[in-house]
Amino acid sequence: MPKVLISDNLSPRAADIFRERGVDVDQITGMSPDELAACIGEYDGLAIRSATKVTEAILAAATNLKVIGRAGIGVDNVDLPAATAHGVAVMNTPFGNSITTAEHAIAMMLAVARKITEANTSTHAGKWEKSKFMGVEVFAKTLGLIGAGNIGSIVAERAQGLKMRVIAYDPYLSPDRAANLGVEKVELDELLRRADFITLHTPLTEATRGIIDADAIEKMKDGVYIVNCARGGLVIEKDIKVALEVGKVAGAAFDVFSEEPAKDNILFGTANAVLTPHLGASTAEAQENVAVQVAEQMSDFLTVGAVTNALNMPSVSAEDAPRLRPYMKLAEQVGSFLGQMVEPGFTGIRIDFEGDVGTLNTRPLAAIVLQGLLKPLMESVNMVNAPIIAKDRGIDVTESANERSADYHSLIRLTVTGGETERCVAGTLFADSQPRLVSVDGIGVEAQVSPEMLYVTNEDQPGFIGKLGTALGEAGINIATFHLGRREEGGEAIALVSVDQAVPDSVLETIRSLPLVATARALRFV
Repeated sequence: MPKVLISDNLSPRAADIFRERGVDVDQITGMSPDELAACIGEYDGLAIRSATKVTEAILAAATNLKVIGRAGIGVDNVDLPAATAHGVAVMNTPFGNSITTAEHAIAMMLAVARKITEANTSTHAGKWEKSKFMGVEVFAKTLGLIGAGNIGSIVAERAQGLKMRVIAYDPYLSPDRAANLGVEKVELDELLRRADFITLHTPLTEATRGIIDADAIEKMKDGVYIVNCARGGLVIEKDIKVALEVGKVAGAAFDVFSEEPAKDNILFGTANAVLTPHLGASTAEAQENVAVQVAEQMSDFLTVGAVTNALNMPSVSAEDAPRLRPYMKLAEQVGSFLGQMVEPGFTGIRIDFEGDVGTLNTRPLAAIVLQGLLKPLMESVNMVNAPIIAKDRGIDVTESANERSADYHSLIRLTVTGGETERCVAGTLFADSQPRLVSVDGIGVEAQVSPEMLYVTNEDQPGFIGKLGTALGEAGINIATFHLGRREEGGEAIALVSVDQAVPDSVLETIRSLPLVATARALRFV
Protein backbone atom coordinates (compact mmCIF):
# COMPACT_ATOMS: atom_id res chain seq x y z
CA MET A 1 0.00 0.00 0.00
CA PRO A 2 1.47 3.41 -0.93
CA LYS A 3 2.16 5.74 1.97
CA VAL A 4 1.86 9.54 2.10
CA LEU A 5 3.09 12.10 4.60
CA ILE A 6 1.11 15.32 5.15
CA SER A 7 3.70 17.71 6.62
CA ASP A 8 1.65 20.94 6.69
CA ASN A 9 -1.78 21.85 8.04
CA LEU A 10 -4.38 20.59 5.58
CA SER A 11 -8.09 20.06 5.95
CA PRO A 12 -8.82 16.71 7.68
CA ARG A 13 -10.71 15.78 4.53
CA ALA A 14 -7.38 15.24 2.75
CA ALA A 15 -6.39 12.38 5.06
CA ASP A 16 -9.87 10.89 4.71
CA ILE A 17 -9.59 10.88 0.90
CA PHE A 18 -6.18 9.19 0.99
CA ARG A 19 -7.53 6.41 3.20
CA GLU A 20 -10.73 6.02 1.15
CA ARG A 21 -8.60 5.51 -1.97
CA GLY A 22 -6.30 2.89 -0.50
CA VAL A 23 -3.37 5.08 0.54
CA ASP A 24 -1.84 4.93 4.01
CA VAL A 25 -1.31 8.42 5.46
CA ASP A 26 0.48 10.10 8.35
CA GLN A 27 0.04 13.77 9.26
CA ILE A 28 3.05 15.20 11.10
CA THR A 29 3.33 18.98 11.02
CA GLY A 30 5.91 21.43 12.31
CA MET A 31 8.94 19.23 11.64
CA SER A 32 12.40 20.72 11.28
CA PRO A 33 14.31 20.03 8.03
CA ASP A 34 16.42 17.43 9.84
CA GLU A 35 13.34 15.70 11.23
CA LEU A 36 11.71 15.62 7.80
CA ALA A 37 14.89 14.26 6.19
CA ALA A 38 15.07 11.53 8.82
CA CYS A 39 11.60 10.15 8.07
CA ILE A 40 10.85 11.03 4.44
CA GLY A 41 12.47 7.85 3.13
CA GLU A 42 9.45 5.89 4.39
CA TYR A 43 6.98 7.66 2.10
CA ASP A 44 5.85 7.44 -1.52
CA GLY A 45 4.15 10.84 -1.44
CA LEU A 46 4.51 14.18 0.36
CA ALA A 47 1.54 16.58 0.67
CA ILE A 48 2.46 20.16 1.58
CA ARG A 49 1.28 23.75 1.64
CA SER A 50 3.83 26.57 1.90
CA ALA A 51 5.52 25.88 5.24
CA THR A 52 7.47 22.77 4.24
CA LYS A 53 10.60 23.51 2.20
CA VAL A 54 11.48 20.62 -0.10
CA THR A 55 15.19 21.10 -0.71
CA GLU A 56 17.85 19.05 -2.46
CA ALA A 57 18.82 17.62 0.93
CA ILE A 58 15.25 16.47 1.61
CA LEU A 59 14.97 14.96 -1.86
CA ALA A 60 18.27 13.13 -1.48
CA ALA A 61 16.89 11.49 1.66
CA ALA A 62 13.54 10.67 0.00
CA THR A 63 14.63 7.36 -1.47
CA ASN A 64 11.08 6.09 -2.08
CA LEU A 65 9.37 9.38 -2.91
CA LYS A 66 7.38 9.42 -6.14
CA VAL A 67 5.19 12.50 -5.89
CA ILE A 68 4.96 15.85 -4.10
CA GLY A 69 1.55 17.50 -3.97
CA ARG A 70 1.27 21.23 -3.25
CA ALA A 71 -2.13 22.29 -1.92
CA GLY A 72 -2.12 25.59 -3.76
CA ILE A 73 -0.63 27.12 -6.89
CA GLY A 74 2.90 28.27 -6.16
CA VAL A 75 5.73 25.78 -5.70
CA ASP A 76 8.41 28.28 -4.69
CA ASN A 77 9.09 26.08 -1.64
CA VAL A 78 9.96 23.06 -3.80
CA ASP A 79 13.31 22.69 -5.58
CA LEU A 80 11.65 21.72 -8.86
CA PRO A 81 14.84 20.98 -10.84
CA ALA A 82 16.12 18.79 -8.01
CA ALA A 83 12.76 16.98 -7.75
CA THR A 84 12.85 16.32 -11.48
CA ALA A 85 16.44 15.09 -11.32
CA HIS A 86 15.42 12.69 -8.52
CA GLY A 87 12.46 11.49 -10.59
CA VAL A 88 9.79 12.91 -8.30
CA ALA A 89 6.61 14.27 -9.86
CA VAL A 90 5.51 17.66 -8.52
CA MET A 91 1.82 18.59 -8.67
CA ASN A 92 -0.06 21.71 -7.68
CA THR A 93 -3.76 22.58 -7.47
CA PRO A 94 -4.20 25.61 -9.72
CA PHE A 95 -7.99 25.69 -9.64
CA GLY A 96 -8.91 25.16 -6.00
CA ASN A 97 -8.25 28.71 -4.86
CA SER A 98 -8.71 30.63 -8.12
CA ILE A 99 -11.99 32.30 -7.11
CA THR A 100 -10.70 33.15 -3.63
CA THR A 101 -7.50 34.72 -4.97
CA ALA A 102 -9.36 36.62 -7.68
CA GLU A 103 -11.82 38.00 -5.13
CA HIS A 104 -8.94 39.11 -2.93
CA ALA A 105 -7.39 40.98 -5.86
CA ILE A 106 -10.68 42.79 -6.49
CA ALA A 107 -11.00 43.55 -2.78
CA MET A 108 -7.46 44.95 -2.67
CA MET A 109 -8.12 47.08 -5.75
CA LEU A 110 -11.23 48.59 -4.18
CA ALA A 111 -9.47 49.05 -0.83
CA VAL A 112 -6.60 51.04 -2.33
CA ALA A 113 -8.88 53.01 -4.65
CA ARG A 114 -11.10 54.11 -1.75
CA LYS A 115 -8.38 54.34 0.95
CA ILE A 116 -10.37 51.95 3.09
CA THR A 117 -7.56 50.74 5.37
CA GLU A 118 -6.36 54.26 6.25
CA ALA A 119 -9.92 55.42 6.82
CA ASN A 120 -10.58 52.40 9.03
CA THR A 121 -7.53 53.12 11.20
CA SER A 122 -8.46 56.78 11.48
CA THR A 123 -12.05 56.06 12.44
CA HIS A 124 -11.03 53.49 15.07
CA ALA A 125 -8.83 56.21 16.54
CA GLY A 126 -11.90 58.38 17.07
CA LYS A 127 -11.12 60.79 14.27
CA TRP A 128 -13.59 61.94 11.64
CA GLU A 129 -11.34 62.82 8.67
CA LYS A 130 -13.92 62.53 5.93
CA SER A 131 -12.20 64.95 3.56
CA LYS A 132 -8.78 63.33 4.02
CA PHE A 133 -9.66 60.05 2.32
CA MET A 134 -10.76 61.11 -1.15
CA GLY A 135 -10.80 58.06 -3.42
CA VAL A 136 -11.45 57.25 -7.07
CA GLU A 137 -14.13 55.20 -8.80
CA VAL A 138 -13.27 52.04 -10.70
CA PHE A 139 -16.30 52.53 -12.95
CA ALA A 140 -15.27 53.12 -16.59
CA LYS A 141 -11.59 52.82 -15.68
CA THR A 142 -9.19 50.59 -17.65
CA LEU A 143 -7.92 47.52 -15.84
CA GLY A 144 -4.73 45.97 -17.21
CA LEU A 145 -4.23 42.30 -16.46
CA ILE A 146 -0.71 40.92 -16.59
CA GLY A 147 -1.60 37.27 -16.96
CA ALA A 148 -5.01 36.06 -18.08
CA GLY A 149 -5.02 32.45 -16.94
CA ASN A 150 -7.31 30.87 -14.35
CA ILE A 151 -7.20 33.71 -11.83
CA GLY A 152 -6.74 36.54 -14.29
CA SER A 153 -9.79 35.47 -16.27
CA ILE A 154 -11.93 35.49 -13.10
CA VAL A 155 -10.65 38.95 -12.20
CA ALA A 156 -11.59 40.09 -15.71
CA GLU A 157 -15.13 38.79 -15.27
CA ARG A 158 -15.52 40.47 -11.89
CA ALA A 159 -14.06 43.73 -13.17
CA GLN A 160 -16.46 43.74 -16.09
CA GLY A 161 -19.25 43.42 -13.54
CA LEU A 162 -17.91 46.67 -12.08
CA LYS A 163 -18.15 48.16 -15.59
CA MET A 164 -14.42 48.44 -16.07
CA ARG A 165 -12.69 48.14 -19.44
CA VAL A 166 -10.26 45.22 -19.38
CA ILE A 167 -7.08 44.83 -21.40
CA ALA A 168 -4.67 41.93 -20.98
CA TYR A 169 -1.05 41.07 -21.64
CA ASP A 170 -0.45 37.33 -21.80
CA PRO A 171 1.76 35.68 -24.47
CA TYR A 172 -0.33 32.50 -24.20
CA LEU A 173 -3.71 34.20 -24.59
CA SER A 174 -5.22 33.31 -27.97
CA PRO A 175 -7.41 35.79 -29.88
CA ASP A 176 -10.39 33.44 -29.51
CA ARG A 177 -9.90 33.12 -25.77
CA ALA A 178 -9.54 36.90 -25.43
CA ALA A 179 -12.78 37.37 -27.35
CA ASN A 180 -14.57 34.85 -25.12
CA LEU A 181 -13.34 36.69 -22.03
CA GLY A 182 -14.38 40.02 -23.46
CA VAL A 183 -10.89 41.48 -23.02
CA GLU A 184 -8.58 43.23 -25.45
CA LYS A 185 -5.23 41.51 -25.90
CA VAL A 186 -2.33 43.99 -25.97
CA GLU A 187 1.44 44.05 -25.67
CA LEU A 188 2.98 44.89 -22.31
CA ASP A 189 4.09 48.42 -23.20
CA GLU A 190 0.59 49.31 -24.41
CA LEU A 191 -0.93 47.93 -21.21
CA LEU A 192 1.44 50.00 -19.10
CA ARG A 193 0.58 53.11 -21.07
CA ARG A 194 -3.21 52.71 -21.04
CA ALA A 195 -4.15 51.10 -17.70
CA ASP A 196 -5.58 53.01 -14.75
CA PHE A 197 -5.28 49.90 -12.58
CA ILE A 198 -2.82 47.05 -13.11
CA THR A 199 -3.20 43.63 -11.50
CA LEU A 200 -0.72 40.78 -11.79
CA HIS A 201 -1.74 37.13 -12.23
CA THR A 202 1.33 35.33 -13.56
CA PRO A 203 3.75 32.75 -12.16
CA LEU A 204 7.20 33.86 -11.05
CA THR A 205 9.65 32.77 -13.75
CA GLU A 206 12.88 34.15 -15.13
CA ALA A 207 10.78 35.90 -17.79
CA THR A 208 8.40 37.53 -15.29
CA ARG A 209 10.74 38.28 -12.39
CA GLY A 210 10.80 42.06 -11.92
CA ILE A 211 8.31 42.62 -14.73
CA ILE A 212 7.21 45.79 -12.90
CA ASP A 213 10.36 47.81 -12.23
CA ALA A 214 11.37 51.47 -12.51
CA ASP A 215 11.45 51.33 -16.32
CA ALA A 216 7.97 49.80 -16.47
CA ILE A 217 6.62 52.34 -13.97
CA GLU A 218 8.01 55.18 -16.05
CA LYS A 219 5.81 54.02 -18.96
CA MET A 220 2.63 54.06 -16.85
CA LYS A 221 0.07 56.79 -16.44
CA ASP A 222 0.56 59.22 -13.59
CA GLY A 223 -1.69 58.14 -10.72
CA VAL A 224 -1.85 54.46 -11.66
CA TYR A 225 -2.80 51.81 -9.08
CA ILE A 226 -0.93 48.49 -8.88
CA VAL A 227 -2.22 45.28 -7.27
CA ASN A 228 -0.10 42.15 -6.81
CA CYS A 229 -1.78 39.08 -5.34
CA ALA A 230 0.24 36.66 -7.46
CA ARG A 231 3.89 36.19 -6.52
CA GLY A 232 6.48 38.21 -4.68
CA GLY A 233 9.31 39.14 -7.00
CA LEU A 234 7.10 40.14 -9.91
CA VAL A 235 7.35 43.73 -8.71
CA ILE A 236 10.55 45.43 -7.59
CA GLU A 237 9.42 46.72 -4.20
CA LYS A 238 11.97 49.53 -3.81
CA ASP A 239 10.90 50.95 -7.19
CA ILE A 240 7.24 50.93 -6.12
CA LYS A 241 8.14 52.68 -2.87
CA VAL A 242 9.87 55.49 -4.77
CA ALA A 243 6.95 55.76 -7.20
CA LEU A 244 4.47 55.97 -4.32
CA GLU A 245 6.50 58.65 -2.55
CA VAL A 246 6.72 60.88 -5.65
CA GLY A 247 3.08 60.30 -6.61
CA LYS A 248 3.71 58.50 -9.91
CA VAL A 249 1.81 55.54 -8.45
CA ALA A 250 -1.31 56.65 -6.55
CA GLY A 251 -1.67 53.43 -4.62
CA ALA A 252 -0.33 49.90 -4.36
CA ALA A 253 -1.90 46.80 -2.86
CA PHE A 254 0.34 43.81 -2.18
CA ASP A 255 -0.60 40.41 -0.79
CA VAL A 256 2.77 38.84 -1.67
CA PHE A 257 6.36 39.87 -1.06
CA SER A 258 9.84 39.07 -2.31
CA GLU A 259 10.66 37.46 1.02
CA GLU A 260 8.04 35.71 3.11
CA PRO A 261 7.09 35.71 5.89
CA ALA A 262 7.49 39.47 5.47
CA LYS A 263 8.44 40.52 8.99
CA ASP A 264 10.33 43.52 7.62
CA ASN A 265 9.80 45.07 4.21
CA ILE A 266 10.66 48.34 2.48
CA LEU A 267 6.96 49.00 1.85
CA PHE A 268 6.00 48.86 5.51
CA GLY A 269 4.80 52.27 6.65
CA THR A 270 4.55 53.65 3.11
CA ALA A 271 1.53 55.87 2.52
CA ASN A 272 -1.10 54.61 0.08
CA ALA A 273 0.13 51.01 0.32
CA VAL A 274 -2.34 48.32 1.36
CA LEU A 275 -0.50 45.21 2.55
CA THR A 276 -1.88 41.82 3.59
CA PRO A 277 0.00 38.66 4.72
CA HIS A 278 -0.52 36.41 1.68
CA LEU A 279 -4.25 35.98 2.22
CA GLY A 280 -5.14 35.29 -1.40
CA ALA A 281 -6.10 31.68 -0.74
CA SER A 282 -7.19 32.20 2.85
CA THR A 283 -10.84 31.28 2.84
CA ALA A 284 -12.39 28.17 4.32
CA GLU A 285 -13.73 27.18 0.91
CA ALA A 286 -10.36 27.50 -0.81
CA GLN A 287 -8.46 25.54 1.84
CA GLU A 288 -10.98 22.73 1.66
CA ASN A 289 -10.85 22.73 -2.14
CA VAL A 290 -7.07 22.55 -2.47
CA ALA A 291 -6.77 19.90 0.25
CA VAL A 292 -9.36 17.71 -1.48
CA GLN A 293 -7.77 18.24 -4.90
CA VAL A 294 -4.23 17.45 -3.81
CA ALA A 295 -5.35 14.28 -2.05
CA GLU A 296 -7.34 13.15 -5.08
CA GLN A 297 -4.49 13.88 -7.50
CA MET A 298 -1.83 12.16 -5.40
CA SER A 299 -4.06 9.13 -4.74
CA ASP A 300 -4.79 8.73 -8.44
CA PHE A 301 -1.08 8.99 -9.24
CA LEU A 302 -0.03 6.40 -6.67
CA THR A 303 -2.84 3.91 -7.31
CA VAL A 304 -3.77 4.10 -11.00
CA GLY A 305 -0.97 6.15 -12.57
CA ALA A 306 -3.08 9.21 -13.41
CA VAL A 307 -1.10 12.46 -13.61
CA THR A 308 -2.99 15.73 -13.03
CA ASN A 309 -1.54 19.25 -12.82
CA ALA A 310 2.04 17.99 -12.77
CA LEU A 311 4.65 20.66 -13.34
CA ASN A 312 7.48 18.39 -14.47
CA MET A 313 5.87 15.54 -16.40
CA PRO A 314 3.05 14.98 -18.92
CA SER A 315 -0.49 14.73 -17.58
CA VAL A 316 -2.46 11.49 -17.77
CA SER A 317 -6.13 11.66 -16.81
CA ALA A 318 -7.74 8.98 -14.68
CA GLU A 319 -9.88 8.13 -17.71
CA ASP A 320 -6.86 7.84 -20.03
CA ALA A 321 -4.72 5.82 -17.62
CA PRO A 322 -6.46 2.44 -18.23
CA ARG A 323 -6.27 2.95 -22.02
CA LEU A 324 -2.62 3.94 -21.86
CA ARG A 325 -1.51 1.22 -19.45
CA PRO A 326 -0.86 -1.56 -22.02
CA TYR A 327 0.87 0.95 -24.28
CA MET A 328 2.98 2.08 -21.32
CA LYS A 329 4.23 -1.48 -20.92
CA LEU A 330 4.95 -1.70 -24.65
CA ALA A 331 6.70 1.70 -24.62
CA GLU A 332 8.94 0.63 -21.75
CA GLN A 333 9.83 -2.65 -23.49
CA VAL A 334 10.63 -0.95 -26.80
CA GLY A 335 12.88 1.54 -25.02
CA SER A 336 14.52 -1.07 -22.79
CA PHE A 337 15.26 -3.37 -25.72
CA LEU A 338 17.14 -0.72 -27.65
CA GLY A 339 18.72 0.66 -24.48
CA GLN A 340 20.43 -2.71 -24.03
CA MET A 341 21.52 -2.78 -27.66
CA VAL A 342 23.07 0.63 -28.24
CA GLU A 343 26.34 2.01 -26.96
CA PRO A 344 26.49 5.28 -24.99
CA GLY A 345 27.16 8.40 -27.01
CA PHE A 346 24.14 8.42 -29.31
CA THR A 347 22.92 11.90 -30.25
CA GLY A 348 19.46 11.47 -31.74
CA ILE A 349 16.22 9.78 -30.68
CA ARG A 350 13.06 9.55 -32.76
CA ILE A 351 9.81 8.09 -31.41
CA ASP A 352 6.94 7.39 -33.83
CA PHE A 353 3.41 6.48 -32.76
CA GLU A 354 1.25 5.03 -35.55
CA GLY A 355 -2.30 3.77 -35.77
CA ASP A 356 -4.61 3.70 -32.75
CA VAL A 357 -1.86 4.72 -30.33
CA GLY A 358 -1.32 7.85 -32.42
CA THR A 359 -4.79 9.08 -31.37
CA LEU A 360 -3.95 8.92 -27.65
CA ASN A 361 -2.02 11.22 -25.33
CA THR A 362 1.46 10.17 -26.47
CA ARG A 363 3.54 12.54 -24.31
CA PRO A 364 3.67 10.18 -21.30
CA LEU A 365 4.36 7.26 -23.63
CA ALA A 366 7.32 9.13 -25.11
CA ALA A 367 8.64 9.77 -21.60
CA ILE A 368 8.36 6.05 -20.81
CA VAL A 369 10.19 5.11 -24.02
CA LEU A 370 13.01 7.44 -22.96
CA GLN A 371 12.97 5.92 -19.48
CA GLY A 372 13.36 2.42 -20.92
CA LEU A 373 16.07 3.53 -23.34
CA LEU A 374 18.19 5.39 -20.79
CA LYS A 375 17.77 3.11 -17.78
CA PRO A 376 20.29 0.46 -18.90
CA LEU A 377 22.85 3.23 -19.41
CA MET A 378 22.48 5.17 -16.13
CA GLU A 379 20.99 4.92 -12.67
CA SER A 380 17.82 6.51 -11.26
CA VAL A 381 15.97 7.15 -14.50
CA ASN A 382 12.18 7.31 -14.65
CA MET A 383 9.53 8.99 -16.79
CA VAL A 384 9.82 12.21 -14.77
CA ASN A 385 13.51 12.87 -15.28
CA ALA A 386 14.23 10.94 -18.51
CA PRO A 387 13.39 13.88 -20.83
CA ILE A 388 15.57 16.21 -18.74
CA ILE A 389 18.44 13.72 -18.72
CA ALA A 390 18.27 13.42 -22.51
CA LYS A 391 18.23 17.20 -22.90
CA ASP A 392 21.10 17.73 -20.47
CA ARG A 393 23.20 15.29 -22.49
CA GLY A 394 22.53 17.13 -25.73
CA ILE A 395 20.44 14.33 -27.23
CA ASP A 396 17.95 15.54 -29.82
CA VAL A 397 14.54 13.95 -29.20
CA THR A 398 11.75 14.14 -31.79
CA GLU A 399 8.26 12.62 -31.71
CA SER A 400 5.52 12.05 -34.26
CA ALA A 401 1.98 10.70 -34.03
CA ASN A 402 -0.04 9.44 -36.98
CA GLU A 403 -3.43 7.72 -36.99
CA ARG A 404 -2.45 5.65 -40.03
CA SER A 405 -0.37 2.49 -39.79
CA ALA A 406 0.49 0.24 -42.71
CA ASP A 407 0.79 -3.20 -41.10
CA TYR A 408 -0.47 -3.00 -37.52
CA HIS A 409 -3.42 -1.36 -35.80
CA SER A 410 -0.89 0.30 -33.47
CA LEU A 411 2.86 0.66 -33.64
CA ILE A 412 5.53 2.31 -31.47
CA ARG A 413 8.84 2.72 -33.30
CA LEU A 414 12.07 3.91 -31.65
CA THR A 415 15.08 4.98 -33.69
CA VAL A 416 18.41 5.91 -32.14
CA THR A 417 21.21 7.54 -34.11
CA GLY A 418 24.82 8.37 -33.36
CA GLY A 419 27.43 9.26 -35.96
CA GLU A 420 26.77 6.96 -38.92
CA THR A 421 25.04 4.33 -36.79
CA GLU A 422 21.26 3.88 -36.62
CA ARG A 423 19.36 1.30 -34.59
CA CYS A 424 15.61 0.81 -34.69
CA VAL A 425 13.03 -1.34 -32.92
CA ALA A 426 9.24 -1.40 -33.23
CA GLY A 427 6.48 -3.01 -31.21
CA THR A 428 2.73 -3.46 -31.20
CA LEU A 429 -0.07 -4.83 -29.06
CA PHE A 430 -1.71 -8.15 -29.85
CA ALA A 431 -5.32 -8.53 -28.67
CA ASP A 432 -5.10 -4.89 -27.47
CA SER A 433 -3.11 -5.83 -24.38
CA GLN A 434 -0.17 -8.11 -25.19
CA PRO A 435 3.07 -6.30 -26.16
CA ARG A 436 5.12 -7.77 -29.00
CA LEU A 437 8.33 -6.69 -30.68
CA VAL A 438 7.73 -6.85 -34.44
CA SER A 439 10.83 -5.34 -36.03
CA VAL A 440 14.52 -4.97 -35.15
CA ASP A 441 16.65 -2.85 -37.47
CA GLY A 442 14.17 -3.42 -40.26
CA ILE A 443 14.03 -7.21 -39.84
CA GLY A 444 10.57 -8.52 -39.10
CA VAL A 445 10.21 -10.66 -35.99
CA GLU A 446 7.29 -11.28 -33.66
CA ALA A 447 8.53 -11.81 -30.12
CA GLN A 448 6.97 -11.58 -26.70
CA VAL A 449 9.36 -10.07 -24.19
CA SER A 450 10.32 -12.21 -21.20
CA PRO A 451 12.47 -11.46 -18.13
CA GLU A 452 15.57 -13.19 -19.55
CA MET A 453 16.31 -13.19 -23.27
CA LEU A 454 19.14 -13.81 -25.69
CA TYR A 455 19.60 -11.71 -28.84
CA VAL A 456 21.75 -13.12 -31.63
CA THR A 457 22.55 -11.84 -35.12
CA ASN A 458 23.91 -14.32 -37.61
CA GLU A 459 24.23 -15.30 -41.25
CA ASP A 460 21.15 -17.20 -42.44
CA GLN A 461 22.54 -20.66 -43.17
CA PRO A 462 21.28 -24.21 -42.47
CA GLY A 463 22.31 -25.75 -39.17
CA PHE A 464 22.71 -22.57 -37.18
CA ILE A 465 19.60 -23.02 -35.02
CA GLY A 466 20.72 -26.49 -33.99
CA LYS A 467 24.17 -25.23 -32.99
CA LEU A 468 22.66 -22.40 -30.92
CA GLY A 469 20.23 -24.79 -29.20
CA THR A 470 23.03 -27.21 -28.45
CA ALA A 471 25.21 -24.47 -26.92
CA LEU A 472 22.39 -23.43 -24.60
CA GLY A 473 21.47 -27.00 -23.75
CA GLU A 474 25.04 -27.94 -22.85
CA ALA A 475 25.10 -24.93 -20.51
CA GLY A 476 21.91 -26.14 -18.82
CA ILE A 477 19.87 -23.19 -20.07
CA ASN A 478 16.31 -24.06 -21.04
CA ILE A 479 14.70 -22.36 -24.04
CA ALA A 480 11.16 -21.09 -23.43
CA THR A 481 10.43 -19.58 -26.86
CA PHE A 482 12.45 -19.05 -30.03
CA HIS A 483 11.71 -16.20 -32.46
CA LEU A 484 13.47 -15.83 -35.80
CA GLY A 485 13.64 -13.21 -38.53
CA ARG A 486 15.83 -12.52 -41.55
CA ARG A 487 16.40 -9.71 -44.00
CA GLU A 488 16.56 -12.07 -46.97
CA GLU A 489 17.37 -15.72 -47.71
CA GLY A 490 20.99 -16.37 -46.85
CA GLY A 491 21.43 -12.83 -45.53
CA GLU A 492 21.42 -11.19 -42.10
CA ALA A 493 19.19 -12.95 -39.57
CA ILE A 494 18.25 -12.47 -35.94
CA ALA A 495 17.17 -14.78 -33.16
CA LEU A 496 15.30 -13.63 -30.05
CA VAL A 497 15.33 -16.46 -27.54
CA SER A 498 13.42 -16.45 -24.25
CA VAL A 499 15.26 -18.48 -21.65
CA ASP A 500 14.42 -19.59 -18.14
CA GLN A 501 17.54 -18.18 -16.50
CA ALA A 502 20.15 -15.51 -17.14
CA VAL A 503 22.77 -16.32 -19.77
CA PRO A 504 26.24 -16.03 -18.18
CA ASP A 505 29.14 -14.29 -19.94
CA SER A 506 30.91 -17.60 -20.47
CA VAL A 507 27.97 -18.96 -22.44
CA LEU A 508 27.75 -15.72 -24.45
CA GLU A 509 31.41 -16.16 -25.42
CA THR A 510 30.66 -19.72 -26.54
CA ILE A 511 27.76 -18.52 -28.69
CA ARG A 512 29.84 -15.69 -30.18
CA SER A 513 32.45 -18.24 -31.24
CA LEU A 514 29.93 -20.27 -33.23
CA PRO A 515 30.29 -20.12 -37.02
CA LEU A 516 27.96 -17.56 -38.69
CA VAL A 517 27.37 -15.56 -35.45
CA ALA A 518 27.94 -11.79 -35.65
CA THR A 519 26.76 -10.67 -32.21
CA ALA A 520 25.21 -12.16 -29.08
CA ARG A 521 23.75 -10.23 -26.14
CA ALA A 522 21.92 -11.20 -23.00
CA LEU A 523 18.86 -9.02 -22.37
CA ARG A 524 16.94 -8.56 -19.13
CA PHE A 525 13.47 -7.06 -18.71
CA VAL A 526 12.16 -6.35 -15.23
